[in-house]
Amino acid sequence: MKVFHIVGARPNFMKAAPVIDAIHAFPEAKQSLVHTGQHYDANMSQIFFDQLGMPRPDYNLEVGSGSHARQTAEIMVRFEDVISANTPDLVLVYGDVNSTIATALVASKAGIRVGHVEAGLRSWDRTMPEEINRVLTDQISDYFFTPSEDADENVRREGIGANNIFRVGNVMIDTLVKLLDKAREPKMAGRQERFILVTLHRPSNVDDPATLGQLLATLNRLSKDIQIIFPIHPRTRRRLEEFKLSEVGANVLLTDPFGYLEFLWLQQHAVAVVTDSGGIQEETTYLQIPCLTMRENTERPITAEIGTNILVGKDTVRLGKEIQNVLDGRGKKGTVPALWDGKAGQRIAEILARL
Repeated sequence: MKVFHIVGARPNFMKAAPVIDAIHAFPEAKQSLVHTGQHYDANMSQIFFDQLGMPRPDYNLEVGSGSHARQTAEIMVRFEDVISANTPDLVLVYGDVNSTIATALVASKAGIRVGHVEAGLRSWDRTMPEEINRVLTDQISDYFFTPSEDADENVRREGIGANNIFRVGNVMIDTLVKLLDKAREPKMAGRQERFILVTLHRPSNVDDPATLGQLLATLNRLSKDIQIIFPIHPRTRRRLEEFKLSEVGANVLLTDPFGYLEFLWLQQHAVAVVTDSGGIQEETTYLQIPCLTMRENTERPITAEIGTNILVGKDTVRLGKEIQNVLDGRGKKGTVPALWDGKAGQRIAEILARL
């Protein structure tokens, strides 16, 4: 079997790494890594290949940034050239970014089987571009590798046969488990022992100046009680500059994005994490760190149902109250979902061997 793995954005790297590693146990499988270049900044891309021990891409499409339509179209055109020259038996796509739907669509139309790793996640919010990507990718995939029971139910509800659905667990947790002991403290001037870690990048939070300004004002207020560490996503940095919102309190540390090992250390040692990222909701649940998610919904409801995650939406007043609960020792406790045990990649490799 000739397998193509598709990565393009930061979350894909953590999901693909354990699957690539596990498939090495089956020498009859030939693997190729295709990097679309959706994330091209060194802090968002290259450092992850280094820290995760991933092989260098066999193909780099180098699409760069652009609107959803332009970026998706460019990936499709360039990926079609790749598979025309070297046709795989199976294309494995990961998550819900533009690279996921673009390459799945090209492969499906070319008659190549598609496996979707992290299939079945739903937020039920079609205003999120990622939700469109998730739903459409599942409709054109052949094999569905799901992280949890709710994901199984979602794809079954949408007409997918049970024989092609495989609950394997969470591949992101594989990477976390493997590298937890290697997490390293980032070099930062002025970091205090107790801090809250913040990541924000979704359009709903950063593309509107009033919303972003209110979030920054809230972080400034909170920083009077505890330090805030805020690694800035490139999109968020552009918006801060565009909206002229660069003024923050002395106890708010704005930094460049960290590598995976450094960010993992910060998650481990944070008092709490404030985020709008899907993957961080999962990682904090595994690490048992309180997570406050600045979204009205989540495609990972299990992190809120049994994990440490709380959805606060855009309610900055509630955000302040929940953080005060954490500081008072009343933060949310949770449990780790079934099959989030570091062996999801191995399960996928064994299923592919049978197929």
